Amino acid sequence: MTMQRGVCPSSDEKVALFGLLLETNARLSKDLGTALEATCELPLAWFEVLMQLREAPESRLKMSQMAEAIFHSSGGTTRLVDRLEEAGLVTREHCPSDRRAVYVAITEAGHAKLDEALAVHLDYLDHHLAARLSDAERLSLTALLTKLNASR
Repeated sequence: MTMQRGVCPSSDEKVALFGLLLETNARLSKDLGTALEATCELPLAWFEVLMQLREAPESRLKMSQMAEAIFHSSGGTTRLVDRLEEAGLVTREHCPSDRRAVYVAITEAGHAKLDEALAVHLDYLDHHLAARLSDAERLSLTALLTKLNASR
């Protein structure tokens, strides 16, 4: 793609749209993180890990799968899981078929903490998403974001 001389790419509507997506994600994530910390003493990154584990088969994932699911490096995921394990919310399990692989699994305490956090999350969504968008707008936004996230 070649750019015309004198045309500022920052004025392109695609650049503006991407900036709006980033800004919206950052604001929603920051505000939800603040609510989770204040109400449940649960950092947003911990909430994301617990959500991934609850949705996973047998409520566990290999560490490499977890890193991919939460978009963290393997080292960052290891440190994150270390903190969750210290808090008793997850546990590590060895994979019987692959000695190199380690699973991370949610504990009963993790399930209980996630239930507490989900109540806060749903309240947050009611006030910051459902109250601002109609049912049709939410369906449309869901369809559009799903399309953008679809595998190529």
